[in-house]
Amino acid sequence: MMIESLKYMPQPKEANATLAEHFTDLAPALNARQAAIESSRCLYCYDAPCTRICPSDIDVASFIRNIHEGNVNGAAVGILKQNILGGSCSRVCPTEILCEDACVRNHDAEGQPVKIGLLQRYAIDNMTITEHPFKRAASTGKKIAVVGAGPAGLSCAHRLAMLGNDVVIYEAKEKSGGLNEYGIAKYKLTDKFAQKEVDFLLQIGGIEIKHGQTLGGNVQLKDLHAQYDAVFLGLGLGASKQLGLTGEDAPGLLAAVDYIAALRQADDLSKLPLPARAIVIGAGNTAIDMAVQIQRLGAEEVTLVYRRGFDAMSATEHEQHIAKENQVRMRTWAQPQQVLLDEAGRVRGMRFEKTAIVNGRLAGTGETFEIAADAIFKAIGQGMDEKSISDPLAKTLKRDGDKIHVDDQFRTVLPRIYAGGDCVAPGQDLTVQAVQHGKLAAHAIHQDINGMKEAA
Repeated sequence: MMIESLKYMPQPKEANATLAEHFTDLAPALNARQAAIESSRCLYCYDAPCTRICPSDIDVASFIRNIHEGNVNGAAVGILKQNILGGSCSRVCPTEILCEDACVRNHDAEGQPVKIGLLQRYAIDNMTITEHPFKRAASTGKKIAVVGAGPAGLSCAHRLAMLGNDVVIYEAKEKSGGLNEYGIAKYKLTDKFAQKEVDFLLQIGGIEIKHGQTLGGNVQLKDLHAQYDAVFLGLGLGASKQLGLTGEDAPGLLAAVDYIAALRQADDLSKLPLPARAIVIGAGNTAIDMAVQIQRLGAEEVTLVYRRGFDAMSATEHEQHIAKENQVRMRTWAQPQQVLLDEAGRVRGMRFEKTAIVNGRLAGTGETFEIAADAIFKAIGQGMDEKSISDPLAKTLKRDGDKIHVDDQFRTVLPRIYAGGDCVAPGQDLTVQAVQHGKLAAHAIHQDINGMKEAA
């Protein structure tokens, strides 16, 4: 358990069964009648803007037409062909800034986009395909190592296997799924969905997953490079960024992702440590997920604090609305200045400095205020876990700041080593984008290593 630093705290007042009800689906699924009505609203645009903006190239108009015509299996296969994690993406994707934002229905008298995310979920959840919808190509005799069983690694492995290659995935944690398993709010991916999706993906065959395998620990890049025809790094961003304040290692202060992971893995929610008052620092979806979940567990007062204004938040308006609906207090234009500790050295609150834009730059105003809290959760972004790229070969990877540098085919500067997902430079750190990176990298790897054979 990474949340040792909270173990002295009380537990939720409600029983596990009651608490579990607070973590059911955020958006209820469509039934068949609702799906029929919703799919009939689609105009099946030629050169549809929803398809153009989809990071994983799903032909949106086509799958919605299939639903409208009663061909749910056809809709599902169309989605999965482009995005093998289409089920989780339909639940976690910020459709409000992607396909649904681009929908032409936004601009007519209804002013309501087609509910593309819910229709995608309907297709995947209601398909009646008894066996895996994709068949493997003839064996190429090639073997590829994939590091990381998150969305990028899984997507890459599935496509490589489909193209006839054998794949071994090296995963540090005991379960596959990456952020889908450990990092998404419990009310967004319910009912062990991430594991069901992994099981489905593995039905393609030709993929082996080894757990407890840490790059830079018991696995070295130089060994993988020597043993396999190619290596794909889907490392994600495993290290939480630091505030850079004294008292950051005090009991009661921890990374939001660690608490979210513990919450997602908990068999009994009533056994989790629960602060009465909590501060969440950050402005992205992780900050909102953290604040809303701790509120739903029964915290009395949850305050989300961000150094800029609402319009600069990376969490979408839809996410901000979820926080407000769940009584999360939101304070903007304030930056952490000091962690306040009690006599026992535990968190008792935080001092903030008010901020403002001065000459086009964010600056402190000198005016401070304090918020009392039993716990502080940092959600200020994730960075590269330096240990994972610490072996001599990994150190030679070219970096763009915190990310691994790749070309437009996801090749790193090292021959036969590729990378994708959150750990590479281009991107917004979206699940759907990681899936696309993995898929495109798989095609590049397949062509590069099987093309070499033909050239020889």
